[in-house]
Amino acid sequence: MLYFTRWKALAVILTALAVCLCAVPNFFPESTVKTWPKWAQRHLVLGLDLQGGSHILLEVDANSVKKDKLESVRDDARRVLREARIAYTGLAQKGDVVEVKISKDTEVPAALTKLRELSQPLGGLLGSNGQRSLEVSDAGGGVIRLAVPPAAIADRIRQSVDQSIQIVERRVNELGTVEPLIQRQGADRILVQVPGLQDPTRLKELLGKTAKLDFRMVDSSVSADQAQQGRAPPDSDVLMSAQTPKQPYVIKKQILVSGGDLTDAQPGFDSRTSEPIVSFRFNTSGARKFSRATTENVGQPFAIVLDNEVISAPVIREPITGGSGQISGSFTVQQANDLAILLRAGALPAPLTIIEERTVGPGLGQDSIEKGELAAYVGSILVIIFMLLTYRLFGVFANLAVAVNVAMIFGVLSLLNATLTLPGIAGVVLTVGIAVDSNVLIYERIREELRAGRNAISAIDAGFKRALSTILDSNITTFIAAAVLFYIGTGPVRGFAVTLGIGIITTVFTAFTVTRLIVATWVRWKRPQTVPI
Repeated sequence: MLYFTRWKALAVILTALAVCLCAVPNFFPESTVKTWPKWAQRHLVLGLDLQGGSHILLEVDANSVKKDKLESVRDDARRVLREARIAYTGLAQKGDVVEVKISKDTEVPAALTKLRELSQPLGGLLGSNGQRSLEVSDAGGGVIRLAVPPAAIADRIRQSVDQSIQIVERRVNELGTVEPLIQRQGADRILVQVPGLQDPTRLKELLGKTAKLDFRMVDSSVSADQAQQGRAPPDSDVLMSAQTPKQPYVIKKQILVSGGDLTDAQPGFDSRTSEPIVSFRFNTSGARKFSRATTENVGQPFAIVLDNEVISAPVIREPITGGSGQISGSFTVQQANDLAILLRAGALPAPLTIIEERTVGPGLGQDSIEKGELAAYVGSILVIIFMLLTYRLFGVFANLAVAVNVAMIFGVLSLLNATLTLPGIAGVVLTVGIAVDSNVLIYERIREELRAGRNAISAIDAGFKRALSTILDSNITTFIAAAVLFYIGTGPVRGFAVTLGIGIITTVFTAFTVTRLIVATWVRWKRPQTVPI
């Protein structure tokens, strides 16, 4: 165990040195690190509890998800029956079900068969659990009832949360913030933590907008005043303008092109009026639909609708076939930039409601840092003193190995661009104790071998060899506990689990390579007859 070839010793030293050097960027200002090569800019990011920032808890609107699901079922039923050429009347949503009356009783069985094709097993690729997305039943009298079961609504909410997390992440990242934490909390909530962001007003505005963009035609068959008096056509809605003073528009329900067909959106300025605008570009499918819509409706006004508000309603002067265009609407520069961010990130599948908001000031974070540093210093100093008093020269070897261990922990965390939180600092302090514990096991085993009558070199070699299994057992069980904490925990608990898990790996490495290399070098140099332990 004490024999190291030259190449093996060199590999241990270079590995420890390379990992420790990864922690170096943390000791330089951010402005200096940014001038370094890209691969050398990896460093630790302080969490919300250390540098302050914004904490926002969002909730997906379950009622909106249910409403959208029922509207989707109604539209799908209409499409299926039309494709099958089955006559029907009274297709409508009643409470939590959609009902449709088939005109001819003889066509009810065929309609049931076609509508049941809309029902899919829940579970997706992971397998069905026996439940289905839609319950289709014959209510009698030619009426067919389509009901969405609670399990299907819950599944739709889960999908909405998953999709919302991706969109929220893109929106937050567009702000240029550093290492935001965005994760699911519970069944229908999303936690957003943005370290360093002290004014969350703009963030809340971005997160609170659904950003559902539609291009629709303006209905010129009736005036807005007539529509507001209850004489709006059944296939049109009355929508208000986004600008103040509010102006009503009669907008057809049919969507010509949706925001989902956008591939890019950038803020800019109109070359003629110099007012802020947003330029957009469609994908191939969207460009084709937009070209067809503008070609068929030259001379007619069409509306750009964002979250059921009309941004603008220009007249189509000529066909727009290039797959791109621009949105203008008396924007400020920031409004144009924010709209471009929303359109690039995509529309939320359902509205998000802010149910909790906290702003952590940098003063509180600095206090946490100071207390965390004090705890780390006091704990480390006490450990160093204990090892020196108990094991003398071998205590010095152990302290050197622990110092390398801590440096390697910060090196690995920096390499991963991990976020360091207060529980993470606690994990590092705990790792110091675990690392020392490994050395204590080795040294106590050496003492036992000396009492058994072995000579110094043989006792040291046997101590390292026979302590290996005990150290591995204790560290593996601790690592399993850290893995469980990481798997079931959230936020700070995960931060603690990450630093603890990394610390265990580096502890095993330093105990059986660094410490052993130091001791082996000392033995080869001194050829001791006794062990100063």
